Amino acid sequence: MSSYDFLFSVIVPTYNRADEIKELLDSLSKQTISKTDFEIIIVDDGSTDNTKDVIEKLASKYKLNLRMLGQNHKGPGEARNLGMKNAKGKYFIFIDSDCIADENWLSAYKKEVEKIDVAGFGGPDGVLPNFKPIQKAIDYSMTSFITTGGIRGHSKKKISKYYPRSFNMGVRADIVKKIGGMGKLRHGQDIEFSNRILSTGEPIIKVSDAMVYHKRRISVKKFFKQVYNWGVARINLYKIDNKMLEPVHFFPAIGTIISFAFIILAIIFPKIFLPFILFGILILLLMAIHGIIKYKDAKVFPYIPIIVVTQIWGYGLGFINAFIKRIIFKKDEFTGFVRNYYK
Repeated sequence: MSSYDFLFSVIVPTYNRADEIKELLDSLSKQTISKTDFEIIIVDDGSTDNTKDVIEKLASKYKLNLRMLGQNHKGPGEARNLGMKNAKGKYFIFIDSDCIADENWLSAYKKEVEKIDVAGFGGPDGVLPNFKPIQKAIDYSMTSFITTGGIRGHSKKKISKYYPRSFNMGVRADIVKKIGGMGKLRHGQDIEFSNRILSTGEPIIKVSDAMVYHKRRISVKKFFKQVYNWGVARINLYKIDNKMLEPVHFFPAIGTIISFAFIILAIIFPKIFLPFILFGILILLLMAIHGIIKYKDAKVFPYIPIIVVTQIWGYGLGFINAFIKRIIFKKDEFTGFVRNYYK
């Protein structure tokens, strides 16, 4: 394998995810490619639970090529950078510790990189049948063309560039030497990293069969904070490189402004504007019915309308706030929710 010890180095940042890391390592032990093809580097970001003990026991149990590194709570970007500095694979692949890899995840990537020596690649995320209804609802909202415009790589149709995301993405090792590691952004650093990979002029591909199952936020409050911060991050990305702001990114903000305006107008002029509100509710209910069909789970019905609205309004409000502060008033970069972000 040339000067590389492995084809893939799977890099996993983690922080206080002892329970979830078990499922990830179990899924990595069941990959359909040879264990000699990949190594696993887990970078613990200063966990205070028993993450280290769990990983050591499972590494021995599954006989994986696994190393564990540590740092003092510097964030996932720095964790991934530390992993890359110590990796021995031709390609670095990132996966989050709250994900489960499909058994054909790495074999799907191997099949594609053997055809063409790409600079980077990414795959989709989904849910398993045993995931909670709210997680399925979040998956529906995050993967629907209606709510995202296909920008996250789940739809064959898309109205913007495809940027692999750090829950499931890979990059060739020599590319990292050219462009450097992940930046300092707390949110959106994977998009900025993908943007630099694209700037090399070498191809980035989407591998639809390289699926991971993502255990997303398990409360509406947590999800709102997350998407709000993503809205803020989009403006931060624009300030780094204006190519990372496309028309599709304005849609949630426009939708937020229009929906708030119609709600106010429906209160003042109910005969004129209430039908528009009812039409919007009908669309949400139809999406909920579609979600029942998609997941074969009736329990998602009450969650999908709430989550779809939360995503649009959360992202829209974050985007509007950052647009006003950073573009109109020329303020410095900021993050959004920082304190109690995970609570």
